[in-house]
Amino acid sequence: MLYLASKSPRRLELLRQLGIDPELLDVDVPELRQPGEPAADYVNRVAREKAGAGLLAVMSTPGALVLGADTEVIMGDVVYGKPADAADAARMLRELSGRTHRVVTAVWLMSADREEHAIQQSEVCVAILSEADIAAYLDSSEWQGKAGAYAIQGRAGAFVAHLDGSHSSVMGLPLHETWELLRKFDALPTGKGTSSV
Repeated sequence: MLYLASKSPRRLELLRQLGIDPELLDVDVPELRQPGEPAADYVNRVAREKAGAGLLAVMSTPGALVLGADTEVIMGDVVYGKPADAADAARMLRELSGRTHRVVTAVWLMSADREEHAIQQSEVCVAILSEADIAAYLDSSEWQGKAGAYAIQGRAGAFVAHLDGSHSSVMGLPLHETWELLRKFDALPTGKGTSSV
């Protein structure tokens, strides 16, 4: 049984694209970067802690498999997490405007006796945004709960001048890497007469 240690509707939607409908786990993992912790290491650690917290919650379930993921927007050594409010979102969008940033997603898959992970890094070039562009986007409320204050699968897709990497990873779950992890655990759906590996 696969569990998703995330409240993200985007991650659930992406897993369903792979033909998987996991059980959802509501885990409470502090997303606090430690002093001196490299940005990508922070993302990887949080994803692992989410999967670990989820596994602890379902340890009594035979064959439980838990997927945890974390996605962050990073420019230089600055991590742009979820904005606190509209003013914070506006600040983030102004700083990302006309520049290229990284989106790092880490995915961990854990069972009672095994764990595997993958990290996907994409480069996103944001067009120059006017104050009117930013104000209109803030009015949409789409920025709420999104790393870097934008959702590439929504209106902010128009802001992306160039993407080098994985579109699904920028959404929150890299499909190819996740598919490979699930295949290692023999956890992919199978059709009649086919193998799951």
